[in-house]
Amino acid sequence: MKNQAGSQPSQPAPRILSRAEHSLSRSMLSENAIKVLQRLNSSGYESYLVGGCVRDGLLGAHPKDFDVATNATPDQVKSLFRNAVIIGRRFRIVHVRFGREIIEVTTFRGTHDDEDDDHRSQRSAAGMLLRDNVWGSIDQDALRRDFTINALYYDVSDRSIHDWANGINDLEQQRVRLIGDPERRYREDPVRMLRAIRFAAKLGFDIEPRTAEPINELAPLLLSIPAARMFDEVLKLFLNGAALATYRALRERGVFAMLFPATFDAFSVLPWAERFVEQALINTDERVRQDKAVTPAFLYGALLWPGVVMDTIAAMHEGAPHAQAQQQASQQVISRQIQHTAIPKRFSFPMRDIWELQLRLPRRKGKRAEQTLTHPRFRAAFDFLLLREQAGEIAPGLGDWWEHYQTAEVSEREAMIREVSHSPRDAEEIPPMPTPPPPRRRRPRRRTPKA
Repeated sequence: MKNQAGSQPSQPAPRILSRAEHSLSRSMLSENAIKVLQRLNSSGYESYLVGGCVRDGLLGAHPKDFDVATNATPDQVKSLFRNAVIIGRRFRIVHVRFGREIIEVTTFRGTHDDEDDDHRSQRSAAGMLLRDNVWGSIDQDALRRDFTINALYYDVSDRSIHDWANGINDLEQQRVRLIGDPERRYREDPVRMLRAIRFAAKLGFDIEPRTAEPINELAPLLLSIPAARMFDEVLKLFLNGAALATYRALRERGVFAMLFPATFDAFSVLPWAERFVEQALINTDERVRQDKAVTPAFLYGALLWPGVVMDTIAAMHEGAPHAQAQQQASQQVISRQIQHTAIPKRFSFPMRDIWELQLRLPRRKGKRAEQTLTHPRFRAAFDFLLLREQAGEIAPGLGDWWEHYQTAEVSEREAMIREVSHSPRDAEEIPPMPTPPPPRRRRPRRRTPKA
């Protein structure tokens, strides 16, 4: 056996399911993941498939992401694969690339003690793990994982499954349960609260009461998570095919306000705002089910729109013209949001185009309609307009007009423009003005964790 990570004493033996006792078929697994396992095993290391790919396979779903756990250190793994790169500082892991597919390889995590130095393990004053590169054995690694249903290990050599935390029983009971003390585990990594909600919504499971209980109280810990990481986590929440169920759970557990504070504030001011968000997520789920693309620009645009409208109305009450007020509101909402979840420019720019086109869509006189139709973001903006009508933000009718205009012949388009030109002004150009003006809002602020 080669030199490897892990020398701590072992925990009790796992429950081992032979190939005949479980439903995970090798044909469901990535050939590249199997290559990684076989290379590690033939080099004298232990290695297993672990986590979501095992869980989903046992539930009858087709696994997508394949993670490997091994007792080889990151440097040892990298020496075996020319197509490997070590990433991360907080958690050192190895990505083994096969074209567009990445197999993620992690070294077994060990337990922490007072002798761990800052180069291997570090916590914040609040208990959050800032660095975790303490290696251990498979039994310790299993108990360091977040949920029991993710602590299932598949051995490619005999196709058995090793269950270290009673995860098989929780799968059968359709239950999401944290391993260890929930409050401590959430403080180590507050994103686990999002993962608990996401897994429960995606799988149709219940969150075990002890796991669910601390979430409402500890939700503000999410404000200390880096905004770049939170962007990815939000996409995972809403692009898993169960966006509506996820959103409702986030609201119930007091978490949504930590992710989208401006939108949360708008719910108490704009009567259509929550319907709008829910309808956007219903449409997102439908597109995911149909295997259609969902761009983060549209998703974030919908999730942030109520805040944009609320700030726009507030600026108009102070005398700003509609277009100027919305431009100002868009900038303000984005500036606040990136303190919570980063929004890369490749998404924030088209998102702002979609918002800006909401001002142009009602203005159809002369050559305006044809100019709007040729805009690169027209289709997304049109879908956004239909969403606004569905939610009751604006009266129906404009969407039907644009639906007809897109497919009409040139002569018919000209007639439609003449008809619009005879009206004194498009009603949609004048936004509803609530009385009294929207109140000034207080939002949760991000807190920088102390090392």
